[in-house]
Formats: sequence, structure tokens, C-alpha cells
Amino acid sequence: MKKYIFSAAALMAVITNVNAQTRSLFNFKDLSGWHIDVPAMDKDPKVESPFIVRNGVFVSLANPQGHIITDAGYENFRLEVQYRFPAKPGNCGVLVFVSTPRVLYGMFPKSIEVQLQHNDAGDFWCIGEDITVPDMEKRRGPKSEWGAVDGKQRRIINLTDNSEKPLKEWNTMIIECVGNAIKVWENGDLVNYGTNATAGRGQIALQAEGSEVEFRKVDLTPITAFSENGR
Repeated sequence: MKKYIFSAAALMAVITNVNAQTRSLFNFKDLSGWHIDVPAMDKDPKVESPFIVRNGVFVSLANPQGHIITDAGYENFRLEVQYRFPAKPGNCGVLVFVSTPRVLYGMFPKSIEVQLQHNDAGDFWCIGEDITVPDMEKRRGPKSEWGAVDGKQRRIINLTDNSEKPLKEWNTMIIECVGNAIKVWENGDLVNYGTNATAGRGQIALQAEGSEVEFRKVDLTPITAFSENGR
């Protein structure tokens, strides 16, 4: 496992007060509170949604590709997601700070994606927004190639290997967004941390992209952040 040590200065946003207001963003009966953005459904009304509730869990069926997006926007929150790939490994993601739809490839909304893809959980993908992490050139490539649009280095590799559970087992990812900083844990391991994001508020989205994924928890907790001097 790769190990990184962050200075106290790099961890300026210290979360010291978690409000007792945790709530599920799904009722696991229907898709209330969310709306679907799937380009293929625009073209053919017979195309079925890739997002369903089945046996008490929310399921992304992978195809047709697209997103399910919260109706509301959020800032300063902790998002706990429990998910698994029930059949075969594949791709999916949690998008935070979502705003303008379909800014990339006529599909992806402006956002920062936290990757769920098997063996890559916790990678950042910049989609019209950007973020700064330690060891940027090592984890993203030459500075001249960085960017948040097509043709640029939008992927920022995570910090650890082997943080995911074996295929078909449930994983727990926690994403904390405080101001313009994002921290990500996968099964208790800190797998990514970024600051100076170009957004600090927006909707939350889940993807249909490549493989069926089940979600049994999508809980959001508002949080209050204090700097190290307590202000």
C-alpha cells in the first residue's frame, strides 16, 4: 500500500462538529428527490431507465449510460455510500459539486467525480471543474497537460492500493466536502484529499457507466468545519 503523510497545514479544514441530521438521499422505494439525465432516453422514448430500485436497494444497471442527479444542491457535507459490484467488475462514480449538465462528451455534468471503478476507487476525475492534490505531477502527469476538458489530464490517481473489498462484497466510501476541499475514505483508508476545488457547492450524481452497481446506503450529513485555531 502506498503511504502519504499530510502536514497539519494541508489539513486546515478540521471537521469538529457533525450535526445529528444524517438522512438517506434515497427512500429505497422509488427515485423521489432525484432526476435522471440519460441522453439515449431523449432520442428514443422506448429506452428504459438504467436506474431502478430492486429488492430494497438502488441499482445502476450500467446501460444506457447517464446520470441520476439530486434535485437539491449541497455544500459542507459528509456522504456515506455503501456499494458493490454484484456480478462483474466495472465502472461507476459519485459526482459532487454537480452543476451544468452534459458539458463533456454530451454526457457528463460539470463536477468532480470520485471514482468507484473496481481497483480505482477514490481517483478524482475533473469534469469542467478542477482540484489540487499533493504530488500533483506524480499523480496527474506533466503540469502542461493538466485540465478539466477533453484532451487534458483530468484523472488524479488515488493514494492507496488494496483498499477495496473483493468483488461482490460491500464497500463503504465516505466523501467529505468542506468549502473547496474534498476528502475520500474507502473502507476506512484515506484514499484521496484535494483542496482549492473550483466549486464548493452543487448537486450529487451517481453514474450508469459500464457495469451493474448496487447501493444500499447513500446517507448525507451536514457538517460544520472549523479551522485549526477554532474559528
